[in-house]
Amino acid sequence: MTGPARAAAPERRVLDRFQALGVPVPFPGSQRTAWRCGDVVLKPLDTTLEMLRWQARVLGSWDDNAGVRVAPPLQARDGSLCVEGWTAWPFLPGEPATGRWRELLDAGARFHAALRKVPRPGFLEARSDRWAVADRMAWGELALSGCEADERVSALARRLAPGHLLLDASQVVHGDLTGNVLLHPDLPPAVLDVSPYWRPPAYASAVVVADALLWHDADEDVLTAAADVPDLAQLLLRALLFRLVTEILSELSTGLANGLSNGPREPHHAIPRGRYRRAVDIACALADGGAPAGC
Repeated sequence: MTGPARAAAPERRVLDRFQALGVPVPFPGSQRTAWRCGDVVLKPLDTTLEMLRWQARVLGSWDDNAGVRVAPPLQARDGSLCVEGWTAWPFLPGEPATGRWRELLDAGARFHAALRKVPRPGFLEARSDRWAVADRMAWGELALSGCEADERVSALARRLAPGHLLLDASQVVHGDLTGNVLLHPDLPPAVLDVSPYWRPPAYASAVVVADALLWHDADEDVLTAAADVPDLAQLLLRALLFRLVTEILSELSTGLANGLSNGPREPHHAIPRGRYRRAVDIACALADGGAPAGC
Protein backbone atom coordinates (compact mmCIF):
# COMPACT_ATOMS: atom_id res chain seq x y z
CA MET A 1 0.00 0.00 0.00
CA THR A 2 1.31 3.41 -0.92
CA GLY A 3 -0.80 5.47 1.49
CA PRO A 4 -2.76 8.61 0.70
CA ALA A 5 -1.66 10.89 -2.11
CA ARG A 6 0.21 14.00 -1.07
CA ALA A 7 -1.88 17.13 -0.83
CA ALA A 8 -1.21 19.83 -3.41
CA ALA A 9 1.32 22.52 -2.50
CA PRO A 10 0.07 25.91 -1.29
CA GLU A 11 -0.44 28.52 -3.97
CA ARG A 12 2.21 31.19 -4.47
CA ARG A 13 -0.13 33.87 -3.12
CA VAL A 14 -0.31 31.93 0.18
CA LEU A 15 3.49 31.63 0.31
CA ASP A 16 3.85 35.35 -0.37
CA ARG A 17 1.49 36.29 2.46
CA PHE A 18 3.56 34.17 4.87
CA GLN A 19 6.80 35.57 3.38
CA ALA A 20 7.92 32.04 2.52
CA LEU A 21 10.74 32.22 0.02
CA GLY A 22 11.71 29.65 -2.59
CA VAL A 23 9.98 26.65 -4.10
CA PRO A 24 7.92 24.44 -1.75
CA VAL A 25 9.16 20.87 -1.35
CA PRO A 26 7.32 18.00 0.35
CA PHE A 27 7.98 17.84 4.08
CA PRO A 28 8.19 14.32 5.57
CA GLY A 29 5.50 13.13 7.96
CA SER A 30 2.48 15.27 8.83
CA GLN A 31 0.10 12.88 6.99
CA ARG A 32 1.70 13.93 3.68
CA THR A 33 0.15 17.38 3.85
CA ALA A 34 3.08 19.62 4.84
CA TRP A 35 5.43 21.54 2.59
CA ARG A 36 8.73 23.26 3.40
CA CYS A 37 9.61 26.54 1.77
CA GLY A 38 12.99 27.76 3.00
CA ASP A 39 12.74 28.23 6.76
CA VAL A 40 8.95 27.94 6.78
CA VAL A 41 6.82 24.79 7.00
CA LEU A 42 3.25 25.14 5.71
CA LYS A 43 0.47 22.79 6.84
CA PRO A 44 -3.30 22.78 6.38
CA LEU A 45 -5.17 23.97 9.45
CA ASP A 46 -6.04 20.81 11.42
CA THR A 47 -7.37 22.37 14.60
CA THR A 48 -9.60 25.27 15.62
CA LEU A 49 -8.56 28.88 15.21
CA GLU A 50 -8.97 29.27 18.97
CA MET A 51 -6.39 26.56 19.62
CA LEU A 52 -4.10 28.05 16.98
CA ARG A 53 -4.28 31.46 18.67
CA TRP A 54 -3.58 29.80 22.03
CA GLN A 55 -0.44 28.19 20.60
CA ALA A 56 0.66 31.55 19.22
CA ARG A 57 0.27 33.17 22.67
CA VAL A 58 1.89 30.41 24.70
CA LEU A 59 4.67 29.36 22.35
CA GLY A 60 5.25 32.89 21.09
CA SER A 61 6.31 34.02 24.58
CA TRP A 62 8.50 30.98 25.22
CA ASP A 63 11.31 31.22 27.77
CA ASP A 64 14.62 30.84 25.92
CA ASN A 65 16.08 29.27 29.07
CA ALA A 66 13.53 26.44 29.17
CA GLY A 67 16.01 24.00 27.67
CA VAL A 68 13.74 23.07 24.76
CA ARG A 69 12.92 24.73 21.45
CA VAL A 70 9.37 25.26 20.20
CA ALA A 71 7.76 26.34 16.93
CA PRO A 72 4.97 28.91 17.42
CA PRO A 73 2.66 29.49 14.46
CA LEU A 74 3.79 32.31 12.19
CA GLN A 75 1.72 35.33 11.26
CA ALA A 76 1.00 36.36 7.70
CA ARG A 77 1.77 39.89 6.55
CA ASP A 78 -1.61 41.09 7.80
CA GLY A 79 -1.30 39.33 11.16
CA SER A 80 -3.47 36.35 10.21
CA LEU A 81 -2.50 32.90 11.47
CA CYS A 82 -4.39 31.08 8.72
CA VAL A 83 -4.46 31.93 5.03
CA GLU A 84 -6.80 30.06 2.71
CA GLY A 85 -6.75 27.10 5.07
CA TRP A 86 -2.94 27.07 5.46
CA THR A 87 -0.84 27.67 8.58
CA ALA A 88 2.88 28.41 8.73
CA TRP A 89 5.49 27.33 11.25
CA PRO A 90 9.24 27.87 11.63
CA PHE A 91 11.42 25.00 10.46
CA LEU A 92 13.43 23.58 13.35
CA PRO A 93 16.48 21.43 12.55
CA GLY A 94 16.92 18.06 14.21
CA GLU A 95 16.30 14.35 13.90
CA PRO A 96 13.30 12.47 15.38
CA ALA A 97 13.95 11.28 18.91
CA THR A 98 11.90 8.13 18.41
CA GLY A 99 13.84 5.21 19.86
CA ARG A 100 15.96 7.42 22.11
CA TRP A 101 13.39 7.11 24.86
CA ARG A 102 15.32 8.59 27.77
CA GLU A 103 16.20 11.71 25.80
CA LEU A 104 12.65 12.02 24.50
CA LEU A 105 11.19 11.77 28.00
CA ASP A 106 13.71 14.30 29.32
CA ALA A 107 12.71 16.76 26.58
CA GLY A 108 9.05 16.27 27.50
CA ALA A 109 9.81 16.92 31.16
CA ARG A 110 11.54 20.22 30.30
CA PHE A 111 8.69 21.22 28.04
CA HIS A 112 6.08 20.56 30.72
CA ALA A 113 8.11 22.33 33.39
CA ALA A 114 7.97 25.45 31.23
CA LEU A 115 4.16 25.10 30.92
CA ARG A 116 3.51 24.58 34.63
CA LYS A 117 1.83 27.96 35.21
CA VAL A 118 -0.16 28.14 31.98
CA PRO A 119 -3.91 28.29 32.78
CA ARG A 120 -6.27 25.60 31.56
CA PRO A 121 -7.42 26.54 28.03
CA GLY A 122 -11.17 26.96 27.72
CA PHE A 123 -11.32 25.17 24.35
CA LEU A 124 -10.47 21.82 25.94
CA GLU A 125 -14.00 21.49 27.33
CA ALA A 126 -15.54 22.00 23.89
CA ARG A 127 -13.50 19.31 22.14
CA SER A 128 -15.56 16.35 20.95
CA ASP A 129 -13.18 14.58 18.56
CA ARG A 130 -12.44 10.92 19.22
CA TRP A 131 -9.09 11.69 20.86
CA ALA A 132 -10.75 13.98 23.39
CA VAL A 133 -13.55 11.49 24.02
CA ALA A 134 -11.08 8.62 24.45
CA ASP A 135 -9.03 10.72 26.86
CA ARG A 136 -12.09 11.36 29.02
CA MET A 137 -12.99 7.67 28.93
CA ALA A 138 -9.48 6.69 29.99
CA TRP A 139 -9.79 9.00 33.00
CA GLY A 140 -13.28 7.87 33.99
CA GLU A 141 -14.92 11.16 33.05
CA LEU A 142 -17.04 9.32 30.48
CA ALA A 143 -18.25 5.73 30.53
CA LEU A 144 -16.50 3.25 28.25
CA SER A 145 -19.68 2.96 26.21
CA GLY A 146 -19.35 0.67 23.22
CA CYS A 147 -15.82 -0.33 24.24
CA GLU A 148 -16.21 -2.29 27.47
CA ALA A 149 -16.85 -5.62 25.70
CA ASP A 150 -13.33 -5.58 24.25
CA GLU A 151 -11.20 -7.93 26.37
CA ARG A 152 -8.19 -5.62 26.20
CA VAL A 153 -10.24 -2.66 27.40
CA SER A 154 -11.66 -4.69 30.28
CA ALA A 155 -8.22 -6.02 31.28
CA LEU A 156 -6.91 -2.46 31.55
CA ALA A 157 -10.01 -0.93 33.11
CA ARG A 158 -10.39 -3.40 35.98
CA ARG A 159 -6.89 -2.56 37.22
CA LEU A 160 -7.46 1.20 37.40
CA ALA A 161 -7.23 3.05 40.69
CA PRO A 162 -9.49 6.10 41.12
CA GLY A 163 -8.32 8.78 38.72
CA HIS A 164 -8.76 11.59 41.22
CA LEU A 165 -5.76 10.23 43.14
CA LEU A 166 -3.53 11.25 40.22
CA LEU A 167 -5.16 14.43 38.95
CA ASP A 168 -3.86 16.91 41.53
CA ALA A 169 -0.77 17.48 39.38
CA SER A 170 -2.75 18.29 36.22
CA GLN A 171 -1.55 21.06 33.90
CA VAL A 172 -1.30 21.65 30.17
CA VAL A 173 0.55 18.70 28.63
CA HIS A 174 1.47 17.54 25.15
CA GLY A 175 -0.55 14.38 24.58
CA ASP A 176 1.38 13.21 21.51
CA LEU A 177 5.07 13.68 22.22
CA THR A 178 6.34 10.46 20.69
CA GLY A 179 6.76 11.57 17.08
CA ASN A 180 7.11 15.26 17.85
CA VAL A 181 10.49 15.65 19.55
CA LEU A 182 13.64 16.44 17.56
CA LEU A 183 17.21 16.04 18.80
CA HIS A 184 20.18 18.06 17.56
CA PRO A 185 23.87 17.68 18.49
CA ASP A 186 24.36 21.42 19.04
CA LEU A 187 20.89 22.68 20.03
CA PRO A 188 18.34 21.92 22.73
CA PRO A 189 15.68 19.38 21.82
CA ALA A 190 12.66 20.69 19.92
CA VAL A 191 9.01 19.93 20.65
CA LEU A 192 6.55 20.26 17.76
CA ASP A 193 2.82 20.01 17.00
CA VAL A 194 1.47 20.52 20.50
CA SER A 195 -1.66 18.45 21.25
CA PRO A 196 -2.89 20.05 24.49
CA TYR A 197 -4.61 18.12 27.27
CA TRP A 198 -5.12 18.90 30.97
CA ARG A 199 -3.45 15.95 32.68
CA PRO A 200 -0.44 15.18 34.91
CA PRO A 201 2.87 15.53 33.05
CA ALA A 202 3.68 11.95 34.05
CA TYR A 203 0.69 10.83 31.97
CA ALA A 204 2.23 12.40 28.85
CA SER A 205 5.35 10.33 29.60
CA ALA A 206 3.22 7.20 29.97
CA VAL A 207 1.70 7.86 26.52
CA VAL A 208 5.25 7.83 25.14
CA VAL A 209 5.83 4.43 26.78
CA ALA A 210 2.54 3.14 25.35
CA ASP A 211 3.44 4.38 21.87
CA ALA A 212 6.92 2.86 22.13
CA LEU A 213 5.41 -0.55 22.90
CA LEU A 214 2.62 -0.27 20.33
CA TRP A 215 4.18 1.35 17.29
CA HIS A 216 7.95 1.17 17.61
CA ASP A 217 8.64 -2.41 18.68
CA ALA A 218 10.27 -1.23 21.89
CA ASP A 219 11.20 -3.90 24.37
CA GLU A 220 10.74 -3.63 28.10
CA ASP A 221 13.86 -1.42 28.34
CA VAL A 222 11.51 1.49 27.64
CA LEU A 223 10.13 0.87 31.15
CA THR A 224 13.65 1.33 32.49
CA ALA A 225 13.92 4.63 30.62
CA ALA A 226 10.68 5.70 32.33
CA ALA A 227 11.60 4.33 35.76
CA ASP A 228 11.41 7.77 37.40
CA VAL A 229 7.92 8.54 36.04
CA PRO A 230 5.58 8.77 39.06
CA ASP A 231 2.70 6.25 39.13
CA LEU A 232 3.86 4.74 35.84
CA ALA A 233 1.91 1.50 36.35
CA GLN A 234 -1.44 3.27 36.69
CA LEU A 235 -0.70 5.89 34.07
CA LEU A 236 0.36 3.31 31.50
CA LEU A 237 -3.02 1.59 31.91
CA ARG A 238 -4.73 4.90 31.09
CA ALA A 239 -2.35 5.68 28.23
CA LEU A 240 -3.09 2.34 26.56
CA LEU A 241 -6.82 2.82 27.14
CA PHE A 242 -6.53 6.22 25.48
CA ARG A 243 -4.84 4.81 22.37
CA LEU A 244 -7.00 1.68 22.17
CA VAL A 245 -10.33 3.43 22.72
CA THR A 246 -9.40 6.07 20.11
CA GLU A 247 -9.02 3.27 17.56
CA ILE A 248 -12.22 1.53 18.65
CA LEU A 249 -14.17 4.79 18.36
CA SER A 250 -12.76 5.28 14.87
CA GLU A 251 -13.84 1.77 13.87
CA LEU A 252 -17.29 2.20 15.39
CA SER A 253 -17.67 5.49 13.51
CA THR A 254 -16.70 3.75 10.26
CA GLY A 255 -19.23 1.01 10.96
CA LEU A 256 -21.98 3.57 11.51
CA ALA A 257 -21.02 5.39 8.32
CA ASN A 258 -21.36 2.09 6.46
CA GLY A 259 -24.85 1.51 7.85
CA LEU A 260 -23.95 -0.83 10.71
CA SER A 261 -26.15 0.71 13.39
CA ASN A 262 -24.45 -1.20 16.17
CA GLY A 263 -20.93 -1.12 14.77
CA PRO A 264 -19.02 -4.33 13.94
CA ARG A 265 -20.62 -7.54 15.15
CA GLU A 266 -17.28 -9.04 16.12
CA PRO A 267 -15.07 -7.18 18.65
CA HIS A 268 -12.82 -4.81 16.75
CA HIS A 269 -10.90 -7.26 14.55
CA ALA A 270 -9.70 -4.38 12.37
CA ILE A 271 -7.30 -3.41 15.16
CA PRO A 272 -4.28 -5.78 15.15
CA ARG A 273 -4.82 -7.86 18.28
CA GLY A 274 -1.25 -9.06 18.77
CA ARG A 275 0.19 -5.56 18.84
CA TYR A 276 -2.14 -4.41 21.58
CA ARG A 277 -2.12 -7.76 23.39
CA ARG A 278 1.62 -7.56 24.07
CA ALA A 279 1.45 -3.97 25.34
CA VAL A 280 -1.64 -4.72 27.45
CA ASP A 281 0.07 -7.78 28.96
CA ILE A 282 3.08 -5.67 29.95
CA ALA A 283 0.92 -2.93 31.47
CA CYS A 284 -1.27 -5.39 33.37
CA ALA A 285 1.72 -7.21 34.79
CA LEU A 286 3.28 -3.92 35.85
CA ALA A 287 0.05 -2.91 37.58
CA ASP A 288 -0.12 -6.32 39.25
CA GLY A 289 3.41 -5.94 40.52
CA GLY A 290 4.84 -8.84 38.56
CA ALA A 291 6.94 -9.55 35.47
CA PRO A 292 5.29 -8.97 32.08
CA ALA A 293 3.33 -12.05 31.12
CA GLY A 294 -0.24 -12.94 30.30
CA CYS A 295 -2.88 -11.01 32.22
